[in-house]
Amino acid sequence: MASTHDSAALPASWDVRYERKAVLLLALGFGLVGLDRWIIAPLFPAMMQDLDLDYQDLGLIIGILGVAWGIFSTVAGAVCDRVGRRKIIIPAILMFSCLSCLSGFATGLVSLLVIRTIMGVSEGAFCPASVAATGEASHPKRRGLNQGLQMSMFALLGLGLAPVIATQLLDVLPSWRWVFFISAIPGLILTIFMYFVIRDPVHLSQPEDKKDQPRWSDVLRNRNVLLGMLGMLCNMAGIFVLSAMVPSYLTNYLHLPPTSMGFVLAALGIGGFFGEFMVPGLSDFIGRRITAVLAFAIAAAFLYGFSQIGTSSWLLFLTLLPVAFCCFGLLALFTGPVATEAVPLGLVSSAIGIVSGVGEIFGGGVAPFLAGAIAQHAGIQYTLYLALGCIMLGVIVSLFLKETAPRKVSQQPGNVTQVSSV
Repeated sequence: MASTHDSAALPASWDVRYERKAVLLLALGFGLVGLDRWIIAPLFPAMMQDLDLDYQDLGLIIGILGVAWGIFSTVAGAVCDRVGRRKIIIPAILMFSCLSCLSGFATGLVSLLVIRTIMGVSEGAFCPASVAATGEASHPKRRGLNQGLQMSMFALLGLGLAPVIATQLLDVLPSWRWVFFISAIPGLILTIFMYFVIRDPVHLSQPEDKKDQPRWSDVLRNRNVLLGMLGMLCNMAGIFVLSAMVPSYLTNYLHLPPTSMGFVLAALGIGGFFGEFMVPGLSDFIGRRITAVLAFAIAAAFLYGFSQIGTSSWLLFLTLLPVAFCCFGLLALFTGPVATEAVPLGLVSSAIGIVSGVGEIFGGGVAPFLAGAIAQHAGIQYTLYLALGCIMLGVIVSLFLKETAPRKVSQQPGNVTQVSSV
């Protein structure tokens, strides 16, 4: 059986120009989400002195944004399916850009917590709305690739370029506060472009009989949505545990110098960027289920190798790279095409929001807390086995996914539905 909403006939002439413009703008928007979210980490040493903060405060500041993101990703997904994408996307990007600027006026921990909480609300709202908009602007045969390209910018700008941008600006500007002021400018410019380009899909502007409208509760009855939530939890637990604990593992357990530690950590940003569009892009051809199974299995194998390698920076880099490639690719796969294709048109954003939200709250919030307890009582090296266990569990979860990739579904015996090409 075809994907729930790909069975409808596509227009004879697909609007490729709009697809390209929308994907580009939404990708840049998601990149700015990553930049605004993670630019605080490289600025924190300078902020600590001025605001009298410590590392526990850093964990709290980063964690509270993740929890707010998760909660409001779920809420905004349901709202977005009722009011449209534009009414969420444009105010959200304007809001988190202004809040990034407002971070430069922070006077202490409390003000930072308030600002970062509201930022988590706006970024959490932007996530399901923008991913749904990308999926709707994309031809079904390019949906996985385009949604992956969009989400790959989060890793590139947030984990890859944010530290470089922040430290270079800090070197020439009078204060860390000015870095936050400047970081808001791209988002304000992008808001204007999105206002004139991004449009809502046709199905949101057509009146529907209320009895024919899908209910939000139907999302929780869908097998792929439930499995997507579990898969995201397993995957996000792996990503956040590694992101939080690997720096300390490298310096405190393997005793690598800071320069070597930074080199190894670059694998997270590089691998994540390429994985977030190549993994879902591959799934367009070979299928969502087999891609998820292979990605989890490869990540687990290389993470085990990473835990057994000594102090060779190059070997550590080369083993962490495919872990990041697969894990960030899975993030894009589950949040993007798996969630998008699982439900009817009227529930797409809701499905994306709940899959992303569960991953953020539990994988991004609870798992690092458990990792911290393990590190404190057993040793930092054992946190890698927590991440490994979660990723291995993801292999089992993925085996039960129902295949929804249009190319694969249209080839199944007895399925006469064909997805037209551009």
